[in-house]
Amino acid sequence: QVQLVESGGGSVQAGGSLRLSCSASGRTGNGYGMGWFRQAPGKEREWVAAISWAGTSTGYADSVKGRFTISRDSAKDAMYLQMNSLKPEDTAVYYCAWQKYYGSWTKVHDYASWGQGTQVTVSS
Repeated sequence: QVQLVESGGGSVQAGGSLRLSCSASGRTGNGYGMGWFRQAPGKEREWVAAISWAGTSTGYADSVKGRFTISRDSAKDAMYLQMNSLKPEDTAVYYCAWQKYYGSWTKVHDYASWGQGTQVTVSS
C-alpha cells in the first residue's frame, strides 16, 4: 500500500502562487504515474495534471495549462504542483494520487492511492 501526504495549501489573492507537495511512502515500487486532482464544494473531483513515473511525460487540464507545472523527484518519492497566476475558480481541495497500473491519467478510478487533500483558497 502507498501512503500519500499533501502539503503547501493555503490562501492567496488572485494572481498569486502556491506550490503543493506530495510525499509518498510505502510500497511505491514502479508505479505508472502520479496525478493531481481537485474538488470544489458541490462539484465532482476533477483532474488537474499528471506525470509519468519516470517524470518524462506530463499532461494538464485545459483550465490550468500554462499556469500550473507538475514535477516529480523520484529520489525523494515526491511530486509537486507549482501553481501560478491563480484564479478564484482554482479554489478547491487538491489531492495527489498514485497510479499503479496503466490507465487513463484523467480518471479517478484509475488511481490506486490518494492523499487526504490540502485546501487552496484564492480570493479576488
